[in-house]
Amino acid sequence: MLDPRRLLTFRAVAREGSFSRAAAALHRSQPAVSHQVAALERELGTALLVRGRTGAAPTRAGELLLAHADALAARLELADTQMGALVAGARRTLRLGAFPTALATIVPVAVAALRAREPELDVAVEEGTVAQLGDGVRAGRLDAAVGWQEATAPDEDLDGVRRVELGDEPFDAVLPACHRLARRRRIALGDLAGETWMAPERDGMLVRACRDAGFEPRVAIVTRDPLAARAIAAAGLAVSLTPRLMARIDLPGIVTVPVIRAPRRALYALLPPAGAHPLAGALVGDLRDELGDHCNHVE
Repeated sequence: MLDPRRLLTFRAVAREGSFSRAAAALHRSQPAVSHQVAALERELGTALLVRGRTGAAPTRAGELLLAHADALAARLELADTQMGALVAGARRTLRLGAFPTALATIVPVAVAALRAREPELDVAVEEGTVAQLGDGVRAGRLDAAVGWQEATAPDEDLDGVRRVELGDEPFDAVLPACHRLARRRRIALGDLAGETWMAPERDGMLVRACRDAGFEPRVAIVTRDPLAARAIAAAGLAVSLTPRLMARIDLPGIVTVPVIRAPRRALYALLPPAGAHPLAGALVGDLRDELGDHCNHVE
């Protein structure tokens, strides 16, 4: 088995590009750093670094080993964070991250349900993008996070975290209350082909769904804020699609109508690969139940 100390020393040299800078970062002497790297190269039987006048750069074998060294460093950092929190008694606090729509809908209900069973538990909640939330769990700054992706897309590569599926959420049409289709029980996406549209981006999931339905939407308004989208629809300026969970937030002047074969997004929880908070699993269960109560039905 490789000596982890040698592996981390090699990582420092590869990342710093210099034995002297690595020695300074590790608070060790340069000869000691050189000795550790040389011993690792002898153990593996191959050169890991190319030494030159301008510094040190990984060989092909070194690049492969560096990826493993980075993973080891990340896990050690996570272990250090988790152990520090445990020793300090911080496991009484569960730190949760979520994207805005989840924060406005399933997260408050799930957290309230958990705290009703665990009244002494403190829950700290923060908003972030899916990428930021993954980084927070990976580094041990968050105990759990709620993310999403397009349901039909391949699962995203989320190294250093564990993904737990919560369920799928369909998108509904959001229309002005006076719209010609507002009283329908459900509509086809093609029924909105001639409308003025708003979307989070001009070439994202919503636009692709319209193209799959056989038309190019005329996107006049671009906004990522679901509440703003609903206010714009209420003013009669555009139609759009909105996550079904947002239908729970009642705003005057709009209606939400289910869409036949609507685009969907997959919601999931992110947890650390080891050392999860003892109540993280219970929170995931509450989130899954709350999502299922509103989204899991046959269309």
